[in-house]
Amino acid sequence: MMNNIIEINNLRKIYSNGNEALKGININIEKGKFFGLLGPNGAGKTTTIGILTGLINLTSGNVKVDGLDILRDYKKTRKMIGLSPQEINLDVFFTIKELLVFQGGYYGLSLKESKERVDNILKDLGLGDKINSKVRQLSGGMKRRVQIAKALIHDPEIIILDEPTAGVDIELRHYLWDSLRDMNINDNKTILLTTHYIEEAEILCNEVAIIDDGEIIAQGSPNELIESDGESNINITIDKWDKNILKDYEISYKDNMLSIKSKNTERDVPKIINELAKSNISIHKLNINKANLEDVFIKLTGKKITDDK
Repeated sequence: MMNNIIEINNLRKIYSNGNEALKGININIEKGKFFGLLGPNGAGKTTTIGILTGLINLTSGNVKVDGLDILRDYKKTRKMIGLSPQEINLDVFFTIKELLVFQGGYYGLSLKESKERVDNILKDLGLGDKINSKVRQLSGGMKRRVQIAKALIHDPEIIILDEPTAGVDIELRHYLWDSLRDMNINDNKTILLTTHYIEEAEILCNEVAIIDDGEIIAQGSPNELIESDGESNINITIDKWDKNILKDYEISYKDNMLSIKSKNTERDVPKIINELAKSNISIHKLNINKANLEDVFIKLTGKKITDDK
């Protein structure tokens, strides 16, 4: 049996205005996974996270964290989770150290434990020299890192990150990627990520679920989803064309350019080259536009990730 640290079973949420935000979703997340939850705006991501963390009441279904029901054992399950929300919610009049020490106390850490944790976390997140700075003195990217530090202060087993790199520059984004990988791999933290950067999920996550209109429409590793629903293009410039060959492929041909759709380019490219050679067709140029997770997302949802519901 898989060691699922999060189990979401037939989860539904209907708001008072009649909006059915979740329509019976099922998600299992194994301990130690880096899991991505992707969906357009309004798809149900924030509602799912809100229910997991006790911020939103569920309508029906059940959710377990490490085998514990989030309603019956809410004190234990909430302590196991660290949440970094999308919106920055830091008190601008306190220093970073004061904010994080207070956060540690909220989770039952002693003053000594909190101070030790603050020093280590800020060092790991590249904020060691800002420990006595007030939040209003920080850049947007630094505030985002402090937000993540708040989620880590009580050393939770599960880290939930809602748009952790929103609005930060590319250099900082890559720095945060490295930090998150380290937490996942070396500290065995289970990470649940939502992001509008699908490349981020493709790089970081070993499993993703795509949610649309309150329903899970696909789940698997990025590679599995790409192989199942993605479609690459093999583009070949040739000297002539014979329409009687390569009949097993979907092909378009224009101005000496073959464009061939492929589910598996590693398998198809050698076959195509061999068949062209047998027909005495010379290849002048070959390039491959490989499918990615964003292609799959758009194909399955019919939307870009930033589209509203």
